[in-house]
Amino acid sequence: MADPKDATKADAAEDSRRILIVDDDPDIIESVRYALEGKGYQVLIARDGNQGLAMAERESPDLIILDMMMPKRSGFLVMEKLRRSSGDSHKIIMITANEGNRHKAYAEILGVNDYIRKPFNMDRLLESVSRILEGEPS
Repeated sequence: MADPKDATKADAAEDSRRILIVDDDPDIIESVRYALEGKGYQVLIARDGNQGLAMAERESPDLIILDMMMPKRSGFLVMEKLRRSSGDSHKIIMITANEGNRHKAYAEILGVNDYIRKPFNMDRLLESVSRILEGEPS
């Protein structure tokens, strides 16, 4: 007879939200991955804009954490293409080391769900993820 705990674990794995991290910084990828997996999220990784765009279109993640400045295709170009191809269906948190308000304004025009400047407090990112995916207050 199957252990009911095993069924609960399987249900939890099926119910976990999938988050795509698109960033070229291995330290950020690993720290964000560790924090998200610790909260029970499934994490997908892309290391440049082209790979991120392809994975977003193929995998349809519940949320994308998108770096602005990357090789091959910037976060803005990824977001523009996603918006043209699928409208506002992708929830996106943009992270960036850029201090300019002009970039933040453009990200907001594109419909970003949150905009977080690096370096960021991991709790700040996790609160944003939770608020966007689970509808919890920030």
